[in-house]
Amino acid sequence: MTDAAAIRDRLQNLPTPTLKQLFDADPQRLSALTGRIGWGEGETAGSILFDWSKTHLDEVHMGAFEELADAMDFAGRRDVLLTGGIANPTEGRAAEHTAQRGVGKDSSVEEAMALHQRMKLLVEAIRAGELGEVKHLIHIGIGGSALGPACALAMLARDIDAPLIDVHVVSNIDGCALEDAMHACDPKTTMIAVASKTFTTIETMTNAESALDWLKENGVSDPYGRVVALTASPEKAVEWGVDETRVLPFSETVGGRYSLWSSIGFPVAIALGWDEFEAMLAGAQAVDIHFRDTDARANLPLRAAFADQLYTRLRGCQTRAVFAYDERLKLFPDYLQQLEMESNGKLVTMDGKPVDGPTAPITWGGVGTDAQHAVFQLLHQGTVTVPVDFIASIAPGDALSDEHHRILLTNCFAQGAALMAGKGSDDPARSYPGNRPSATILCDDMDAATLGALIAFHEHRTFCNAVLMGINPFDQFGVELGKQIAKEIESGKGEGFDPSTEALLEAAGLK
Repeated sequence: MTDAAAIRDRLQNLPTPTLKQLFDADPQRLSALTGRIGWGEGETAGSILFDWSKTHLDEVHMGAFEELADAMDFAGRRDVLLTGGIANPTEGRAAEHTAQRGVGKDSSVEEAMALHQRMKLLVEAIRAGELGEVKHLIHIGIGGSALGPACALAMLARDIDAPLIDVHVVSNIDGCALEDAMHACDPKTTMIAVASKTFTTIETMTNAESALDWLKENGVSDPYGRVVALTASPEKAVEWGVDETRVLPFSETVGGRYSLWSSIGFPVAIALGWDEFEAMLAGAQAVDIHFRDTDARANLPLRAAFADQLYTRLRGCQTRAVFAYDERLKLFPDYLQQLEMESNGKLVTMDGKPVDGPTAPITWGGVGTDAQHAVFQLLHQGTVTVPVDFIASIAPGDALSDEHHRILLTNCFAQGAALMAGKGSDDPARSYPGNRPSATILCDDMDAATLGALIAFHEHRTFCNAVLMGINPFDQFGVELGKQIAKEIESGKGEGFDPSTEALLEAAGLK
């Protein structure tokens, strides 16, 4: 039995006191399980408070998890990640998203900065009208090439009184999605951004071809001149027809769901301006530095992973819920779904052996207070335990009366208190068991730097979970099989499917 296996066995057999018992037994619990990451000075200063005190982590569990982190060589794998080593062994490459934020191998950071400068020049030229009048951008991508920009724009764009350029993110191959975007735009003042790491993604390229046809049909004389390519395969973009001056490359070592920091962030910079994009990078960098320079339980992403492992691996929780008490973060749970489940939803360890337990839980969530009137019944009185993350901002995002934000925050904090405390009753239908875990992420404000910090925190949290389980969070072979079969069907070569699939193909007129 390996040291790691022995530690996991010991963790499995530790006592499980209630949350109330944990608080009663340790007057220092709150200070021990809260921490803060900050950035900037003066007007640019900001921070996020991370409170994991309402989880079942205690001194004994954290000590054992620290031993597990050592046994799984957390420090070594972190060093590989941050110095450009082979962090993704199944594909034989590095994972250098932090280099996009200035933390990583020197040569990779220099390359990222040079590519950012190239993007900045194009962004500023477009916003200054040097490429003609541009009022709209249709950003076409899928997965990380779309979710990141969409999430950022949903959070940040409402604070811009009059964005120079209106951005529409299109990811779905369903033609309704692209049509909706085209109906909202004037083709004569629209640019198209095509975001694809390989520049071969079938959904993205099909949508891109249709967008080009739309430009042609509406009298745009040089449709390819209205296209910007965001890709790690610039030669393929040029071959497709994009002018090389409008190709914004990014490194092959930047994975799709980690790519917002690269040229995939182009629509954010276009809509909001370069300063906002840089602020987002700066917030992420603050978290990178904390993650790089802080060890053991004081490392906040690692501490969050300890809690994740406690619930997923030790207590068998199959889901984790994220509720943002801020309308601007309405897409954040969607973003985390891809980040966490595509990264850690794995069957085998890094050495190809079957995993010895559950890996990623199902990530889901919504926006408070809407979710309280939809799914919180299950959280409070259901038969399954669902660890919950609450995210909120001290500063309001609206200019209405203070009452709105006060009610929002009191609801957020009250839900965490209620999940923990519960309430007994002689009437079983009105009884709340309590002892249900939650964590709270409380931001000073919801601005570009905060969003950068939030995303970077969850990137590193996801990595820490992968290390503790011995898996590779940077490949995603599980998404390929269905796509391969779809290509076979589309080419007419697919045959010999199960009777159900064959019947569905025939019913839909596809055979």
